[in-house]
Amino acid sequence: MAASVFDSPLYAHLFQTGETGRLFSDSAALRAMLLVEGALAKAQGQAGIIPEISAAAIHRASLEIQIDPGAIARATGQNGVCVPALIEAFRAEMNAPEHAQFVHWGATSQDIIDSGLMLRLRQALSLAEKQLRHVLIALADEASEHARTAMPARTYAQFATPTTWGAVLAQWGAPLADALEALPGLRERSLWVSLSGAAGTASALGDDPDSLRASLAEGLGLGDPKRSWHTDRGPILRITDWMAQITASLGAMGNTLIALSASGTNEVSFAASGSSSTMPQKQNPVAASALVALSQSAASLRAGLATAAVHQHQRDGAAWFSEWMTVPQLALCTASSLEIAIGLLEGLRPQPERMQAALASDLGLLHAEALSFALAAEMPRPEAQARTKELCAQALASGKPLLSLAMAAYPNLPASLTDATVQLGQAPQTALAFAARVRAL
Repeated sequence: MAASVFDSPLYAHLFQTGETGRLFSDSAALRAMLLVEGALAKAQGQAGIIPEISAAAIHRASLEIQIDPGAIARATGQNGVCVPALIEAFRAEMNAPEHAQFVHWGATSQDIIDSGLMLRLRQALSLAEKQLRHVLIALADEASEHARTAMPARTYAQFATPTTWGAVLAQWGAPLADALEALPGLRERSLWVSLSGAAGTASALGDDPDSLRASLAEGLGLGDPKRSWHTDRGPILRITDWMAQITASLGAMGNTLIALSASGTNEVSFAASGSSSTMPQKQNPVAASALVALSQSAASLRAGLATAAVHQHQRDGAAWFSEWMTVPQLALCTASSLEIAIGLLEGLRPQPERMQAALASDLGLLHAEALSFALAAEMPRPEAQARTKELCAQALASGKPLLSLAMAAYPNLPASLTDATVQLGQAPQTALAFAARVRAL
């Protein structure tokens, strides 16, 4: 198989990344860096650091010239960074040495690479926001429709108490809504320009490097960090933390959907499911499984980024290289998770009849909590809990429903104990509140 599923023609329809995939190619990276070089020259021309006519020529050329990644690969391998070879190729393509000499004036490779990465991450976040809104609307519509569709809640994979399908959807959607609401602050605190020079001191960036950095930030539509962040990888960590939150939330959804579609449960079905090469009956939850796999991959990548954030002195090649290996993969995990979730939710079908049947199964043990509180009206709470445990044990030993045993022993118990819909607690309100929150976003 290919080194990455995201670059694989074979798995292109299993792990789709949509438009985000185009942002993490060599050509896209070089294009972003050239945009930074052009914007830097423009800002320096306006500040009188380089001749304005040269700045205009560089800026115009940065929008027109294309550099072949393969043409600078050998030099990149030798230098460890692509910027020296990129600048050399760019100057040659300009064919105007009197202007080209001012390209990259006073900047360092990290300024260009990090600022270019931020331009691409900004686009990736915009695409993720669009996808995230799509997922949330699908969850909200379904949660509203099924706010009172009762089903068993599970803890430790065992029946717990009644809940609703709408509340389950809201549970998946709430952290996604949190992430959407956090996006404006994330952009402000993390989508930063980098312009600090060779050792972070801005020593060759003119008399007022702070103003120059602010001007470059404005020209690129990025934030001004007001300092060097060469070795402070907080902006990268915050963005990838946000991405990891998305993949984790969608992974949890996928994991639960796998369980709900299991043989003997079948409380949900999918419009599209996978088949087996030998078992005709199989309808495998492929999309849900992909969400789990992507969340696990993103978690391991995020752990790698935590170690890559530990830099030595004012520049650390090893840590920086590690970051290059992980950030694109994590961004593509996020994009793929959202793409898959959109398709999965479009074809997701709850099975209310099977949910109702599940409520009535397992000897009615999911009514145990309600039973213990009903008994607490006749005896102290600890005694009621102990008696309920005894009745549960009797039900399991005899195969008789819990509530029939309880009614026989305590004839005054309310008949509503057998009705799961009166034991839903805040589940319907949770579903409706989530739907309302999403519609207000």
